[in-house]
Amino acid sequence: MCGIVGYIGYREAYPIIMKGLQRLEYRGYDSAGIALYDGNQIYLSKTKGKVEDLKNKSESQIPLNGSLGIGHTRWATHGVPNDVNSHPHYSNSGDLVIIHNGIIENYESIKTELIKRGYVFESDTDTEVLVNLIEEVKKKENVLLGHAVQIALNQVVGAYAIAVFDKQKPDEIVVAKLGSPLAIGIGDKEFFIASDASPFIEFTNNAVYLEDEEMAIIRLGKEIKLRKIKDDAIAYPMIQELQLNLEEIEKGGYDHFMLKEIYEQPRAIKDTYRGRLLVDQGLIKMSGIDQNLEKFMNAQRIIIVACGTSWHAGLVAEYIFEDLARIPVEVEYASEFRYRNPVITSKDVVIAISQSGETADTLAAIKLAKERGAFVFGVCNVVGSSIARETNAGAYTHAGPEIGVASTKAFTTQITILTLIALKLAKAKGEFSESRFHEYLTELENIPAKVSKALEANPLVEIIADVYKDSENCLYLGRGYNFPVALEGALKLKEISYIHAEGYPAAEMKHGPIALIDEHMPVIVIATKKGHYEKVVSNIQEIKTRKGKIIAIVTEGDDQVRDLADHVIEVPETFESLTPLLTTIPLQLLSYHIAVMRGCNVDQPRNLAKSVTVE
Repeated sequence: MCGIVGYIGYREAYPIIMKGLQRLEYRGYDSAGIALYDGNQIYLSKTKGKVEDLKNKSESQIPLNGSLGIGHTRWATHGVPNDVNSHPHYSNSGDLVIIHNGIIENYESIKTELIKRGYVFESDTDTEVLVNLIEEVKKKENVLLGHAVQIALNQVVGAYAIAVFDKQKPDEIVVAKLGSPLAIGIGDKEFFIASDASPFIEFTNNAVYLEDEEMAIIRLGKEIKLRKIKDDAIAYPMIQELQLNLEEIEKGGYDHFMLKEIYEQPRAIKDTYRGRLLVDQGLIKMSGIDQNLEKFMNAQRIIIVACGTSWHAGLVAEYIFEDLARIPVEVEYASEFRYRNPVITSKDVVIAISQSGETADTLAAIKLAKERGAFVFGVCNVVGSSIARETNAGAYTHAGPEIGVASTKAFTTQITILTLIALKLAKAKGEFSESRFHEYLTELENIPAKVSKALEANPLVEIIADVYKDSENCLYLGRGYNFPVALEGALKLKEISYIHAEGYPAAEMKHGPIALIDEHMPVIVIATKKGHYEKVVSNIQEIKTRKGKIIAIVTEGDDQVRDLADHVIEVPETFESLTPLLTTIPLQLLSYHIAVMRGCNVDQPRNLAKSVTVE
């Protein structure tokens, strides 16, 4: 959600910033802008629309020289998407220029006071209020930009990641963070600023990730100066070596990032369990669990908090933990968790799941759980992310960058991590014999090959997609482990094709949704041989008698459902608890192809952001 890019150094800033903005398009946005400074004049260009629109506009309107610049992709909060509300924003004097992710909650009262002091505002944004507050502090207190930013941020309420520079100091950019990610790339006599490392990965492998309530003064020829915003204490930058590589964030010959990421799942799952799943030794090694095993063994219950696709992975985990490890589990929407005064104790283990590690609601849930004394374990994909730093312990999925807004490999790798944890706890609790444990390890090791096999159905899925691409509604049904997969399949279709879809437990169909079924209603039914098979077959027969169109996801070789369904997509056989890793594959492909056929923007669906870093 929103993207920040900045550069200060010896190169031309424009191509670096523009390429960086393109790499941040996955975050979701509705407008874009850039400011360049050549040491004499600031050149500003911004527009509603895509980065490509900004590129065309800026290259025809402004000089593109200057070795200091900032750029932004905006997802509208305060103020509708238009050219004026787009970032960057000037201060009234024209000396200060700012870009900002997040929300300043008390901007109206600040704006009222600034208007009384003679300030004039062109936009409806909270960001223009912030840059003028910084300017007012700078003038009133007669301080340098860094100190002015610090004083101003102590007067605001909300979340932010900002980058601001002063026309009077062409060798300096000031950045700060609270609740929204910000990374500083450190090169040789140059610095890069971005919401994540993807905009500068080809220039440097060294980065500093700001902590909440930290700011940095970045000066050419100097070391980065980090300070705490609240108390002015000196902070010492921890330089991390980036794990990204440029190839991972390019499409690699695929038409869309989403399709690339669907096909990356065999490798991503293998990377997730690599070094953890040791079949030959009959072991699962996970340092975050090994070092805190007693916390899990003595847990009164596990509470899983997450949003969106990660919440669906949490629902799968509920089945896995309760079935295999016999530990009670509750799955909570992180967005609701802290608002209902939940009962949390020191005997609880909270597992927080987030692909980006920056989801604002999940971070808030973590902080509440820690305040109540719970042990918090994080599952996320992005190394150095806020959730990785806030939790007591955790595990990375190692899925690699996920650029498509609709999560695919995040879902399967999260389930893989959670399965490893459940198996490890089941073994430690004595719920598994050695032979059964080894069977599970072996089968999990075989899952990547079975996912590859499931992907071979892609041509068939594309044919089915063409039949139903003009549907207005769709039902997804599953039982047991595959009920969350039905929810996830429906979410994928909604997200990227804008078709209304709902997921239900198959048995709940008779409690309402069956009224919707007619010859125009496609119903996707997950009907694998493992888990309540005969019950699901009965549900299919009920749909058939009401003329519903049935697309069935079945186990290889299933003839019973084939005789009933209009379309059948096969997946390899596996243990019931591992079926979600396979049954989700054709649902991802179905959503993808329908969206492409409908002319939708698959990687950047309307109104959505990859990482929801504000409430």
